[in-house]
Amino acid sequence: MTAMPFTEKLDAGKSTEQLCAERAKRIQDALELKQPDRIPVNMGAGYFLAEYGGVTHQEQQDNSEKAQELLEKVALDFQPDAIFGLFNNPRPSLALGDRMTKWPGYGLPATGSFQFVEHEFMKGEDYDAFLRDPSDWALRTYLPRAFAELEPLASLPPFSLWAFGHYFLGNLPMYATPPMQSALKALGKAMQVAAEDAAKTGESVGRLIALGFPPHYLAGSLVEAPFDFMSDTLRGMRGIMLDMIRRPEKLLAAERIVLDFQLEYALNFAKATGLKNCFIPLHRGSDGFMSLAQFERFYWPQLKEMMVKLVDIGIYPIPFYEGVWNQRLHYLAELPKGKTAGMFQNSDIFKVKEVAGDTLCIIGGMKNSLLQSGTVEQVRDYTRKLCEVVGKGGGFIMSTEVGEMEGSKPENVRAWVDATREFGVY
Repeated sequence: MTAMPFTEKLDAGKSTEQLCAERAKRIQDALELKQPDRIPVNMGAGYFLAEYGGVTHQEQQDNSEKAQELLEKVALDFQPDAIFGLFNNPRPSLALGDRMTKWPGYGLPATGSFQFVEHEFMKGEDYDAFLRDPSDWALRTYLPRAFAELEPLASLPPFSLWAFGHYFLGNLPMYATPPMQSALKALGKAMQVAAEDAAKTGESVGRLIALGFPPHYLAGSLVEAPFDFMSDTLRGMRGIMLDMIRRPEKLLAAERIVLDFQLEYALNFAKATGLKNCFIPLHRGSDGFMSLAQFERFYWPQLKEMMVKLVDIGIYPIPFYEGVWNQRLHYLAELPKGKTAGMFQNSDIFKVKEVAGDTLCIIGGMKNSLLQSGTVEQVRDYTRKLCEVVGKGGGFIMSTEVGEMEGSKPENVRAWVDATREFGVY
């Protein structure tokens, strides 16, 4: 007779409503640096769903009903406190001819994994136009470069001329040309599929709630550190590194602009949706990308200001400290206590607890490599250490190093979740 998993022992006999409420409170307590009844477990399952269900990554990506079935199966089989599947969807990108992404079945094999393809869509000489009018530059210069279907937008007159009111209407025939109509049609298609996908996401949340799993705490707006915003989809890594030396004042001025309009976006998003968490993936601030002197000038002050202002307007920032932040951890202690969380990839998670554990909720800890190639015993031993050290006193959400569990062995995932339940009870 197979022994009942530890998770099922703890939750035996509870209704789905009770489970959902307990899981939501457990997560919220951890986010607020409180000590919950036990350490919550988050599963950013990603492509693990496809592998667990025996389908390709493309089928999981393209078949929303199949993806939902797999999400529910994994949730019920492993009983985490929070779970999500794939983080994004290719349909809007495909409709617009997105030049910066590749997807399983679209530029990649059906078994491939989503890829971001970096380009220098903003040239160094574009700074003046960007600083003068970032909206017009984005519409008539950036979009035609980044999206194949939107190339006709480059022929439009300055967008600010719409402020000319009646007198601008004589330019409307420029919007009626066949190339422009094609671009607008593609934009309409992207809006349509994005709206459909948003509706499916809402349905997915409802179905998970009915099974006892609360809405995920990452639901909310998404912004970037101002430096990353200028780097990721605009200048690229090479361009931004040169900018710190060749045009530092223009870079700093641009960071000011993107900081301000991202704050406006996050606030408006929260007002429109009621979702007051904000995810901030951090890409260029980790150890090795720049010196500490550069970090203190170009990266941290802007990121810190963004997070403090988000907190001030009632929004909870959840940065993903990608890469290694071991040399930068003491900066995190400057953040408002108990008002932010931090997802950590390859930083020394025990050092994170030591330096910033009294400041922010720590999310992460479990090494993806252990779930992929470790033994059950190794997984249990490391989980126990995480619970005893990083989980001490609360303020910890057990998760993997990245929001993805691709390649994980099911038996290791089971050992990880059960060990967290066993060793993570306060």
